[in-house]
Amino acid sequence: MRPGVKRKAHRSGLRLWLVPMAMLGGIALIIFVSLYSLDHHVTGGISDPKPASAAGRYVRFEPTLISDALSGLAGMTAAVLGIVITVVSLLVQLTAERYTGVAQMFLRDRRNISVMAYYVVTCVVGVALSLSLHNEFVPRAAVFSMMCACAFGLIMMLPYFAYVFRFLEPTNLVARIEQEAAGDLAKAATSQDPDEIAAGQGPALAALEELTDITSNSISGKDKIIASRAVDAIKDFTIGYLAVKGRAAPAWFEIGEGIRDNPDFVAMDPESLHELEKHRTWLEWKALRQYLGIYAEAQSDMPDINYLIAIDTRYVGEAALARNDRDVVHLAFRYFNSYLRSALNKQAVRTAYNVLNQYRLFVESMIRGNADDLALEGVRHMIYYGRTSYDMQLSFVTETVAYDVSALCEYAHSPSLDLTRSRTGDMKRPGDLDARMLELFLELDQPLRAKKQESGLVGIRKAQMKLACYYLAVGAEDRAIKIAQDMAGEDRERLQAAREQLARVETKEFWEIIDRGRNFEFMPPRQKEQLDRFFQLLAATGGPQRPSTT
Repeated sequence: MRPGVKRKAHRSGLRLWLVPMAMLGGIALIIFVSLYSLDHHVTGGISDPKPASAAGRYVRFEPTLISDALSGLAGMTAAVLGIVITVVSLLVQLTAERYTGVAQMFLRDRRNISVMAYYVVTCVVGVALSLSLHNEFVPRAAVFSMMCACAFGLIMMLPYFAYVFRFLEPTNLVARIEQEAAGDLAKAATSQDPDEIAAGQGPALAALEELTDITSNSISGKDKIIASRAVDAIKDFTIGYLAVKGRAAPAWFEIGEGIRDNPDFVAMDPESLHELEKHRTWLEWKALRQYLGIYAEAQSDMPDINYLIAIDTRYVGEAALARNDRDVVHLAFRYFNSYLRSALNKQAVRTAYNVLNQYRLFVESMIRGNADDLALEGVRHMIYYGRTSYDMQLSFVTETVAYDVSALCEYAHSPSLDLTRSRTGDMKRPGDLDARMLELFLELDQPLRAKKQESGLVGIRKAQMKLACYYLAVGAEDRAIKIAQDMAGEDRERLQAAREQLARVETKEFWEIIDRGRNFEFMPPRQKEQLDRFFQLLAATGGPQRPSTT
């Protein structure tokens, strides 16, 4: 199961309580009624000169006989209350040692308070009732009600324990934190009361930090499921906020005194804080800042969480783009870049590989959303980190960048994209986005050629050949010629070796299990057929004339 995919929810609400209570109460009632009816009709007891119904005989309480029973009802309820408090307090304490804020969350829950209040009220009523008997008077309604209340408390104990166990389940705690915080945030952000707005900012940050704390504890405990749920909860919280952000009061976007002392804000330059207020992104910045902290912590212990963080960052950026919140999109790019920098510094090739996959998908969403300038910005960043990774002797990351940018050029030129844009009524593509992407792509290997680092050129050249064959397959020969011109003067044997490697790949699946599910070098038959034609173009433009030095 992919991290972050939610399981089917447990039974909740009335079903969680009514079904087990009805079953337990029904079983007890059937047993009692059966035995009492047997006594009433068969075994009898002392004969009654005025026979009554079974129910009538039952409620004919005798003052001299029920006094001990009444005090026993109150004592039994108090004993049940003691059991409930003991068990629940132990569970809450054990959970609170691992996850902060559990005790407060437990005490804020209405069901928990209602159950405790029920037992306390029943005990007090029982004490008062035990002193209300007289020789000539029996409060039958009160006695019968007290008996039912005591029985109800006994029946309720088992489903209540089940509720507490589910309440304290880590995945449910995470969901509860996110839901409560989202509700409070929506109320505070859309309020017109400055005091309510200021009071609502602190809990929003506290919820994000609480989810981060749960994630950190889960990572240290090797609990991937809980860590994934907490990471997803931060994403859900942020996307939910974006949905109400347009209705928020202007005062909400100011960093109030209650949160200005937050460690993440205190460490920032005043000018940077002003920028967050100006662009109205302080909450999104805080949420993604939590991701960056988790990312650094999970780098060595649980790298799969880093992949999930990249996925969720993309979701946040795409949600912002859908609402035309370009400042948040720029923020998402900055955090993607920070993820890549952190992975490169740690020499974490697999993490960088996975983050680049999400980076590419993020840029594709910019292309679909007609945000061509943002798509070009993303490609520039990818090119930069491709060169940086090669300088750090991480050539596989450089090749990954090459194939990803090649895929973006294909996507920006694909007929399916034109169809998508025609449906939205926007067929205008200023400056030919894919042509500008191609220019950036051809610049990727220029520093490598200048340094004569020929060993790093093979993967990049294969990606460029693959793109050129795509252009030829769809009739964009002018773009294929640009690629051929860029390769003029290349080593003949190296290009021929790259061609043979591309031609040998027959299946799109790589021979190992990979997250992308596709071999970089695979080309569909129609595209592969263009290899000969591309090398003819290469020869026509001067071809690779320099003799081999390898």
